[in-house]
Amino acid sequence: MARRGAAPSRSTVPPGTSARHCDAPGCEAMGEFRAPRDRSRLRDYYHFCLEHVRAYNQAWDFYRGMSPEEIEQNLRDDSGWQRPTWPLGRLGAQAHVGPEAMRDPLGLFADTKPTPKKTAREAPPELRAALDVLGLGWPVDETGLRARYKELAKRYHPDANGGDKSSEERLKDINRAYSLIRKRLATLAQQPSQAA
Repeated sequence: MARRGAAPSRSTVPPGTSARHCDAPGCEAMGEFRAPRDRSRLRDYYHFCLEHVRAYNQAWDFYRGMSPEEIEQNLRDDSGWQRPTWPLGRLGAQAHVGPEAMRDPLGLFADTKPTPKKTAREAPPELRAALDVLGLGWPVDETGLRARYKELAKRYHPDANGGDKSSEERLKDINRAYSLIRKRLATLAQQPSQAA
């Protein structure tokens, strides 16, 4: 262990290995620092002294001799760690899920009935954005609307989020959506009584 205040050792030669001379022509210094020989042989090294490794690093250009298209392809490959990639969701889209993949040999889901999915697609056009803000589907009843509003109001209230401005803005959107849907439900409730 080095003493406190002592200069750190510059040697990068692993202990137990024999020291090498610098690979630069005419240099007799120790080759303590490794540098790759070529971009196609990154694990094959030259051994240089500090002066020559600095000169080598300054002149090194990984992309020398490559066309712009090859450079672009190399950069794209590096963004995925040289592994093949594909757009999200495309791989499984072509696979057909057969009945064998959906079978339930233990009968775990035998008593479970699929829940009908509520969608905002059948909702009146002026309510679709409001339903999305509240995360509700159409049709919606007054009690479900009130319960969802209370849940979201508690979650996004500024007092519960340390005065966060984004939570305050989200709560304003929730309030607007709630009042819009509530007014529409009130008008829908009055329409049958007027027709009778």
